[in-house]
Amino acid sequence: MSRPNIVFFFTDDQRFDTIRALGNTAIQTPAMDQLVAEGTTFTRAHIPGGTSGAVCMPSRAMLHTGRTLFHIHKQGQDVSPEHVLLGEHLRANGYHTFGTGKWHNGASAYARSFSHGAEILFGGMGDHWNVPAYDFDPTGAYDTTTPYCPDAFHSNEVIYRNCDHVHAGYHSSELFCDAAIDFLEDHDSSDPFFLYISFMAPHDPRTMPREFLDMYDPDHIELPPNFLGGHPFDNGDLHLRDEMLAAFPRDPREIRRHIAEYYGMISHLDAQIGRVIDTLKEDGRYDSTIFVFAGDNGLALGQHGLMGKQSLYDHSVRVPLIFAGPGVPKGERRDTFAYLLDIFPTLCDLCGLQLPESVEGQSLVPSIRDAAIPARDSLYLAYTNVQRGVRDERYKLIDYHVNGVATTQLFDLDQDPWEVHDLSRLPEHASTIARLREKMTAFRDRWDDRATPLGASFWDGKPL
Repeated sequence: MSRPNIVFFFTDDQRFDTIRALGNTAIQTPAMDQLVAEGTTFTRAHIPGGTSGAVCMPSRAMLHTGRTLFHIHKQGQDVSPEHVLLGEHLRANGYHTFGTGKWHNGASAYARSFSHGAEILFGGMGDHWNVPAYDFDPTGAYDTTTPYCPDAFHSNEVIYRNCDHVHAGYHSSELFCDAAIDFLEDHDSSDPFFLYISFMAPHDPRTMPREFLDMYDPDHIELPPNFLGGHPFDNGDLHLRDEMLAAFPRDPREIRRHIAEYYGMISHLDAQIGRVIDTLKEDGRYDSTIFVFAGDNGLALGQHGLMGKQSLYDHSVRVPLIFAGPGVPKGERRDTFAYLLDIFPTLCDLCGLQLPESVEGQSLVPSIRDAAIPARDSLYLAYTNVQRGVRDERYKLIDYHVNGVATTQLFDLDQDPWEVHDLSRLPEHASTIARLREKMTAFRDRWDDRATPLGASFWDGKPL
């Protein structure tokens, strides 16, 4: 039996609530809407958080290895040879694996993952109109060091001094999809392919062709119900790069502009996704292809007075996740909890492949086939050494330990999905907090959180 092809669209900083078909009528996303209509959407997909201010780096390491947050290697800066990568596993099972776009987990991990590639960005961020790209090197001898967490765009000159070329005036979303389409047009093998398109968008600097910017008038953008001029207490990372992208206190007009630009970036990358889908329809491979659409993390953009993704609120840890294609019901949604690290085992299940022993995620296929089967009933959330959280079907508990100050928040997400009303000081919720802390402790031990320097700093008060 022939195995299906796989096309994986992975976006950068795209929040869960930025697809029109899933309820956001302020944004235009026809290609993503098509995937929603043609597939099954996990409406409560999450990342566990991050062990670095560059949240995307551990997020992508978890995605590609299927491993939990404290079981990845060096916070995702590279991938241990003992941890099998998604592309590496597909490649070992007869897939032609092609990667283009952002890769934030080390050159050696890229070389293990892909048999083909083009227009590769090693790093966390960059100018969308001047992408410092590498050509594919089948030997894996990329003369680059993936930056840990770049703090300014001018650092690109140093980070990418050995890159093969800089694409001046060519937008990243178009560049990567052009490379993907070239691969599709050249791929004439009967062997299945895994096509991984990793966008830089909608990560800042949020620039795009004028027609997409003009789609959204900042004056007509509604502020979210949880907009604040500033975060009400020190969460441990209020002044890193992301938070400096807007003035303090947050100005409603400036936040509306940021949201309008964010939506424009998403609509532009959506149009490029549509081009890839159309290519597969035109050459007759659409029906034999599994599509995955996901984002690496969310973004605050004024919610809770924050701009970035360095928190455990839904706007930062909740992400889009869509599967479509052979074996996937059309036009359905699942509200069970899922992590991005579950994608690896899910694709193995859909493609009839044995799962590597190093993978810790769980297949979502039972939930895809039967909405009554939950994938997970709770989630563990963590950010560096300052925040820990747990989420069940109704409540989210977040504990903060910052410079010797402990703060707790409890939200009833059934009644308060925007996480506005902190219930932690109400006596009637003491038992709920105690129950969730027990669950948090169990997760901590199972995930080996306390055994890491970050975890020890949080749980035992040991400085890093």
